[in-house]
Amino acid sequence: MTTVNVRIEEKTKVAASKALASMGLDLSTGVKLFLHQVVTEQGLPFLPTKNPAVLRAKWDREVAEALKHGKRYTDAKALFKDLDI
Repeated sequence: MTTVNVRIEEKTKVAASKALASMGLDLSTGVKLFLHQVVTEQGLPFLPTKNPAVLRAKWDREVAEALKHGKRYTDAKALFKDLDI
């Protein structure tokens, strides 16, 4: 195990902490998740852009892929059975 020190504006730290807390996570866990995703994706796990057209195009491709290849369920019971819950 190692320690990572990050310099960030206080305002950003507080906002990120609030966002993560709303998901039941602390800041340290959020950073760990991010770094694990960087390793898994072999790059950034998100598209770093504010361009709405680029974001919409990416979203549309993901939705089309999910509709074409995704599995659908008629009820929650079938979903949970597939998840082994």
